[in-house]
Amino acid sequence: MERGGGSLAGFLVIAFALVGLVGLFATYAAPLPLQRALARDGALDAVLQAAEGPNAAATLAALRPALGESAAAVLDGDKGSLASRVESARANMRKSFLAEEAAVLRRLRILIGIVTATCALFGVVILRIAGKKANYKPAQFGSISSA
Repeated sequence: MERGGGSLAGFLVIAFALVGLVGLFATYAAPLPLQRALARDGALDAVLQAAEGPNAAATLAALRPALGESAAAVLDGDKGSLASRVESARANMRKSFLAEEAAVLRRLRILIGIVTATCALFGVVILRIAGKKANYKPAQFGSISSA
């Protein structure tokens, strides 16, 4: 009896482990847009607090990097009060969060689908190769059968 079952099982374990690793990666990548949105929301709250505190100009300037692309609209804008500019930036941040979330989820679903199909194909190929080897019977020349 040939010993090939262990290596076949190993190949199939690797095929399914790759799908699991992609899923594990998805658990790290999926919350990134939410983390960015929460950080931006915290920075917008800090802007409102800094505007009321002492040395407001220096504190607001220090918050500029945390505000990212909304810094110009919030800090340098002349449309309405600071509170209304912060609310407008907050609404824009929520819209961009939803768009980023949809994009990340779409890419992860495509990635998981491709890796799953590739691993399934890999498993089928390995099973076919193992099946052919199991059915292979070498010709026996020179044996005389007594019938």
